[in-house]
Amino acid sequence: MSTPQRQGRARADRSASRPPTAAEARAAVEAQRAADKERRAEEMRRRFGDAVPGRAILAASWISTAVFAAVTVPAVVDPERFVAAFFAVSVVLFLAGCAVFVLDLVLAAARSRDDAMGIGGLFFLAGSAPRRVQGHLLGSLGAQVVVSVVAAALHPFTPLAFGTLVPTLALSLCGLWAVRHGWFEPASPA
Repeated sequence: MSTPQRQGRARADRSASRPPTAAEARAAVEAQRAADKERRAEEMRRRFGDAVPGRAILAASWISTAVFAAVTVPAVVDPERFVAAFFAVSVVLFLAGCAVFVLDLVLAAARSRDDAMGIGGLFFLAGSAPRRVQGHLLGSLGAQVVVSVVAAALHPFTPLAFGTLVPTLALSLCGLWAVRHGWFEPASPA
């Protein structure tokens, strides 16, 4: 064996016995992340395809957003005349959101025995729902937040500030969709 070949083999033997460098470790982690992301995307395509389960939940989220916006605009323009209707609708939507949250937690507790569920996947649909479902439910949540914050900012220290509690409903509907239809990794045995 020639000298350059022996030196190359000696370097290979030393590199096999040493711990990986930070760059090598990072590259391995990034490669694993990319493989996991592709595996999850493939599972989403296999599980959902073109179908969108839970359309009633999506519709309920957008309908509640539309109703909330419909009572908020007149209440912002003429608070003295429309604040009672705004307050009544806001209370109903908030209480509905609280009730759905309780349902979410009960269903999630039962489902978490089999599936590894996290808060991000449950309430923000991170990795548990197809993009189109995320777009609808998180879009509805965002719209409710914007409407409520703008109304409260335009008329602070009035009943219009109570509207900031209404997005509880849209967030709880995200949770309901995830716990009923979302895909989560199987729970690892303890």
